[in-house]
Amino acid sequence: MKKSIHPENYRIVAFKDMSNEEVFLCRSAVQTKETIEVNGETYPVYKVEISSSSHPFYTGKMKLVDTAGRVDKFITRYKSHYDKKEQ
Repeated sequence: MKKSIHPENYRIVAFKDMSNEEVFLCRSAVQTKETIEVNGETYPVYKVEISSSSHPFYTGKMKLVDTAGRVDKFITRYKSHYDKKEQ
């Protein structure tokens, strides 16, 4: 392997699926600010909106995931733009 091309902070990180609260551990170099305790150990945590434990392809269940209210944010942000076009 080539030297100095791999990240220095490669470590075990807890990924937390926010749609079903499931946590899984994986090695990663992702930047995090929060920590979580899993099985008595403290790990940096990275929150994801959807993972294989909640994705419709893997679960076989269809459900709408809009945890951050993205549609409402989009409408609010561009409402004035659309109002101008209608005039």
